[in-house]
Amino acid sequence: MRRPQREALTDVPERVTIYEVGPRDGLQNEKTLVPVEVKAEFIRRLVAAGLDTIETTSFVPPQWVPQLADSAALLGLLGEVGRGRNRPVLVPNERGLEAALAQGVQAIAIFGSATETFARKNLNRGLQESIAMFAPVAQRARNEGLWVRAYVSMCFGDPWEGDVPIAQVVDVASQMMDLGCDQLSLGDTIGTGTTGHVHRLLDALDIKGIGVERIGVHFHDTYGQALANTLAALAHGVSVVDASTGGLGGCPYAKSATGNLATEDLVWALDGLGIKTGVDLEALVETSVWMAGHLGRPSPSRVVKALAGSSGAGDDA
Repeated sequence: MRRPQREALTDVPERVTIYEVGPRDGLQNEKTLVPVEVKAEFIRRLVAAGLDTIETTSFVPPQWVPQLADSAALLGLLGEVGRGRNRPVLVPNERGLEAALAQGVQAIAIFGSATETFARKNLNRGLQESIAMFAPVAQRARNEGLWVRAYVSMCFGDPWEGDVPIAQVVDVASQMMDLGCDQLSLGDTIGTGTTGHVHRLLDALDIKGIGVERIGVHFHDTYGQALANTLAALAHGVSVVDASTGGLGGCPYAKSATGNLATEDLVWALDGLGIKTGVDLEALVETSVWMAGHLGRPSPSRVVKALAGSSGAGDDA
C-alpha cells in the first residue's frame, strides 16, 4: 500500500491521539440500522487497526437516536474491549449515566452547545439549563472515578444563529470545564470554520486558562475545511483530534452537518508530517471498505477511495 513521503515539521506535536468517533457519531445519523453484532465487529477491527481511544456508543433515549438503542447490548458483546478509560460513551443526563454505570463504563462524554438555539433543538433545554443538567452528571461521574469529556458544539457557526462570537464559545467552554471535565472537544458541527478562526479561538481559550493540553478538536468536512483546520490546531499545539473511520457522521439535529473528518485522511496527513499515531492505515482502509458494504454505499474518504478504489467499496462485506 502506498505511503506518503514523510517531510517532518518541527512546530507540530510528535504524536497525536486520534479520538475515534465512528461507532457513535459516525453511525448515529445513518438511515440503515446496523446490527449490533456488526457494530461490535466494527469496534474490534478499529482496535486491531491501532486506534486506542474509541467512543463506542451513546446512552440516549431510543426515540432520540434509534441507531444507538442497542448500547447496552453492544457493550455486553464487547466485554472488556468496550470498557476502560479509553472507551468513552456519550450520556445526555443522569438517567443515561446510570445506564452507562450499570454496564461498567469508565469514561463518559457530555454534549453541550455554544448556542441557545441548538441547545434547545438538541436537548430541549436552554443553554444555561443544559449546563445545569450536566452538573450532577459530571459530579457523579467524578465521584465514581470516571474520566469525563465535554463536547461543545457549534463553536464555529450555527445554522440558525449564524456566526458565533468567540467570547460566547469561550464562556460556554469555561462553564463546561468548571464542572470538573478532563477534556474539552471543540466542535465545528456544520463545518464552516476556517484556519484563522481556529487560531483565534484557541488563543482566547488559552487566555481563559484552558490550555491545548486539555483540548481536542472535532471538525466536520461540509465545506472541505476539516483537515486544514485540524492542521491549524496542531500548529497551535493541540494533540487530540476527533475523526471518524470512513468519514462517517453528521448530526440528526443539524441537517447541514455532513460527515466528520475521515480517520484515514487524517492518518495519511499525519504520517506525511512524521507524526506518530500508532494506526495501521491499511487495516483501517480495509475496515472502512467492510463497513461501507454494510451501509450500502462507498466511503466518502478520499484516502479510502485512492487506496482501495471507489468501485471496490463493499465488495468483501
